[in-house]
Amino acid sequence: MMTTRTGKHRSATGSLGRKVVALITAVAAALGIAAVATPAASADDRAILGPRCSWSNYNYWIQNCWFYSNAMGQDIQVQIKRSNSDAAVYMLDGLRARDDWNGWTWQGRIGDVFENDDVNVVMPVGGASQFYADWVGNFGGNTTPKNPKWETFLTRELPDQLQRGFGISKNRNAVVGLSMGATAALNLAGRHRDQFKQVTSLSGYLNTTWPGMYLALQFAMNQGSQGANIWDMWGSPVDPVRFQNDPMLNVASLRGMPVYLASGAGIPNGGQDMTNFFNDPIGGVSGILLEQMAASQTVRYELAARVAGANVTASYPLIGVHNWTLWKPELQKARNSILDALNVCYRGGKLIC
Repeated sequence: MMTTRTGKHRSATGSLGRKVVALITAVAAALGIAAVATPAASADDRAILGPRCSWSNYNYWIQNCWFYSNAMGQDIQVQIKRSNSDAAVYMLDGLRARDDWNGWTWQGRIGDVFENDDVNVVMPVGGASQFYADWVGNFGGNTTPKNPKWETFLTRELPDQLQRGFGISKNRNAVVGLSMGATAALNLAGRHRDQFKQVTSLSGYLNTTWPGMYLALQFAMNQGSQGANIWDMWGSPVDPVRFQNDPMLNVASLRGMPVYLASGAGIPNGGQDMTNFFNDPIGGVSGILLEQMAASQTVRYELAARVAGANVTASYPLIGVHNWTLWKPELQKARNSILDALNVCYRGGKLIC
């Protein structure tokens, strides 16, 4: 779909809808009838730039915004799609998170998923190999930030600024994560029940203290950012901080919460996955093995979450490796669960409740 650089779509249907709403409002005013505002009438709220924001080249109403973190001592970029409601879904990236945009934009094509839903989309940028955690030490990798305090930023500093500058609620949110972001999403949702009402985990590492995982995560972190060290993040293998960040050990904190879990069987599809495999055989094998590891941990986590009393929905497609060809379709499946938990009634351009 063609878009302008301001993020507005050239949609004949949308234009017609706005004209109809404007006509109804004008007629009602002429007749002395109080017109009731509808989501369609104010859909262009998406086109209002927030403070310290500019339009992303990705379009789909995505803004590039900057927020200061006292804890990290620097500005952090967050990409945002505004809406007419105060509900929001936080989208967390994977180990190879970039410093210029969140992978859910260009790679995950988030614009196709929540574009016409009355929910804000909040996508922090950066943090490769940092697991969105408050690190016990400094970050030695070749990406930023160098003093990671992501949990503090995402649950204290950012919500305050989003409420002031964007009208986004501090307690009507969902959180979605893939790979390392899925590990973080479950930890954040469990520890901050006042903020998050639903959590979605896609191909996550959900039992990080399982034997061998300390070394496995160290290897994976170096793939995401050379120089990243797990002992700077969670301490030694026996440090209490490491155990506090294992979703499996903290699953009881999600009692009563809607949880969407997904992982594939590690079998490539016959299309893009095979193309990726032949272009990068090492990366292709890694994608298969990583997804198989995520699947084994997700299955165990699902059982534990059900026993703990979480409201679990699980999806285990036979075809799927550790990449975007799996994650976007699973997000589309989780979409209604996310919007249900946030009581979002205006979806896909229609009022459904």
